[in-house]
Amino acid sequence: MKAAVILNPNAGNKKLVNEIDFICDRLNTAFETVTLYKTEQPGEGADLVRKLEGKADVIIGAGGDGTIYELINALAPLQQRPAFAILPGGTCNDFSRAIGMNQNPLKAVEQIIEKQTEAVDVGKHGEDYFLNFWGIGLVADVSENILEENKEKFGKLSYYMSVGRTLNQAEPFQLKMTSEKASYEGEAVMVLIGNGPFLGGTRAMLGNSSFQDGLLDVFVIKEMGIEPVMAWLQTSPDEEQLNPESNLMHFRAKEVHIETTPEKTVDCDGEKETTTPSTIKVLHNHINMIVGNG
Repeated sequence: MKAAVILNPNAGNKKLVNEIDFICDRLNTAFETVTLYKTEQPGEGADLVRKLEGKADVIIGAGGDGTIYELINALAPLQQRPAFAILPGGTCNDFSRAIGMNQNPLKAVEQIIEKQTEAVDVGKHGEDYFLNFWGIGLVADVSENILEENKEKFGKLSYYMSVGRTLNQAEPFQLKMTSEKASYEGEAVMVLIGNGPFLGGTRAMLGNSSFQDGLLDVFVIKEMGIEPVMAWLQTSPDEEQLNPESNLMHFRAKEVHIETTPEKTVDCDGEKETTTPSTIKVLHNHINMIVGNG
């Protein structure tokens, strides 16, 4: 098997750079060839993925959530998709946690060497793809309000510091949502659609959303307050809440269409590149990924 490592040298305070030679040496014990590519600017990793179609058996993304998002968006549309692996090197590394990768890159490479592969679902909205989540409203505002200096100093704790600053600023918007499972029209402060179970480095917000069941977990918070937030955080993995009178909705669906007034910025795996309206769907077992055991 031929492996290609695509490294973002700037991810996670550049912590992967000093270890990458050792990591490649370890990979060389398990793969026929290992080629290292270091990106210098946004979009370069995606170009490399497209050029490697049919030439690499495994692409290993070395970086944070932003790096993984870029690589997946190049990998998912390919006809001949190589397997994908993650060497976590960012702040939260959400989907690497979901697939059981050790957060120490030197331990994660040992998991990659084992080549334990499973098919995972991929989310899609418009022409873009995501592994972890799609969100509008409060979740996008929290991401927008993270201070860069806090991110560098406090890591994933900076996400929760931003939650504290943002909660009281949540503004409702008009939502029209339709799916094969449930519909809603009215005010909301947040819609969060999960494929993976982690957000901000923890399971607190997405529970046990499965990336292998062919379904998306949809959460709608209609108004900000302790009652809907506590109901959300205490939602059990298999519990759906469809009561139109409740401040929280939770259900699973294959496809969801979202319209808002006003237009809302979409936060997709931490990247904000599109706006509503959106149609979000799941591509079941779309990519083979090397997984760990936690």
